[in-house]
Amino acid sequence: MTRRIAILDGHPDPDRARYVHALADAYAQGAAEAGHAVRRIELSTLDFPILRSQREWRAAPPPAIAAALETIVWAEHLVILYPLWLGDVPALLKAFLEQVARPGFAIADGPTGPKGLLKGRTAHIVVTMGMPGFVYRLYYRAHSLKSLRRNVLKLAGIGPVTDSVIGMVEGGEKGRALWLVRMRDFGAIGS
Repeated sequence: MTRRIAILDGHPDPDRARYVHALADAYAQGAAEAGHAVRRIELSTLDFPILRSQREWRAAPPPAIAAALETIVWAEHLVILYPLWLGDVPALLKAFLEQVARPGFAIADGPTGPKGLLKGRTAHIVVTMGMPGFVYRLYYRAHSLKSLRRNVLKLAGIGPVTDSVIGMVEGGEKGRALWLVRMRDFGAIGS
C-alpha cells in the first residue's frame, strides 16, 4: 500500500553537507523507490516572519506557510527531521511550527478545549545530536521530542507518532552510513 508522505527537513542551514539533509534525501529516495508519493518542505529555503502576537497567529498565513499547509493537508504521513540545538528544536523550526499550528488549520477552539484538525495522519520524528542518543533519552528525558509529540502533533490530532534518535552524528562515517540505510528502509515502508 502506498502513502502520501510529506518530509519536513527542519535544518535551518541550507548547506547540503548537513547530515539532516542527507537523512531526508535517503528517506525520500526509499519512499520514491517503493512507489510512495513524496513532497518536501525544506525549512532552510522558506521565507516567513516569526509570529509576535495572537492577532498575527489568527491572521491568514504568508505564502510560504500557505504552501506548506497544503502539503501537510495532502499528506497521510509526516516525517519531521531536525538537529538538536541547545536541547530543543532550532528556533526557525519552532517559528515554523507556530505558523503551522494556526487555529482553523491544525487546531480548533472546542467547547471543552482545543480540538485537533489533522486526525488520520501519522508521523515519524527524526532528531540528530552530538551526544549519545541514550543519554538524551535517559538523562535529558528526550525533552524536545516529547514536547513536539505532545504539544504540537498530538494537539493537532496526529498519531501515532514514532521517533528515531540519532546520537553521535560527528562520531564517524560508519554510524552515519548505517542511519542513511535505515532512513531509506523507513522511507520504503512509509514509516
